[in-house]
Amino acid sequence: MAKLHVTTTVNGEPMEFLCEPYETMLDALRGQLGLTGSKEGCSSGDCGACSITLDDRLVCSCLMLAAEAEGHEIRTIEGMANGERLHPLQQKFLEHAALQCGICTSGMLVASDALLKKNPDPTEEEVRFWLAGNLCRCTGYDKIVRAVMETAAEMRQGIQEAAQ
Repeated sequence: MAKLHVTTTVNGEPMEFLCEPYETMLDALRGQLGLTGSKEGCSSGDCGACSITLDDRLVCSCLMLAAEAEGHEIRTIEGMANGERLHPLQQKFLEHAALQCGICTSGMLVASDALLKKNPDPTEEEVRFWLAGNLCRCTGYDKIVRAVMETAAEMRQGIQEAAQ
């Protein structure tokens, strides 16, 4: 079977790769593109560890075929940090100890970032609902939710200060 040629943008960089027609985006990210931040937790879209954004829409990369990336923009956990500087969500996850084993962390961060882009002022209930597709067996979610809520508040305050 012939491999498919895929042209896409990953974390702001134009990328091209060859993939098998049945290859998942998760496999292409990890195996071909060397982006190992997205984790394989379940391979059925139930855990959220492999979460990425496709044109700003949150998706499980284990359920997406790599060929579906053609012409689209992908963002992974590696695309969140700005060089050596952590993304504000990453910083708050560290400050709040909102991670333990690390399997769910990249998916939680990508999902949280996607939420804050859609809704910069979420309620706690909205954060919990948005992250319901991301399973964590270690933290109990409270520290994660607090980290997201505090990031949202600080981002809003920064926007208000910049407007003044």
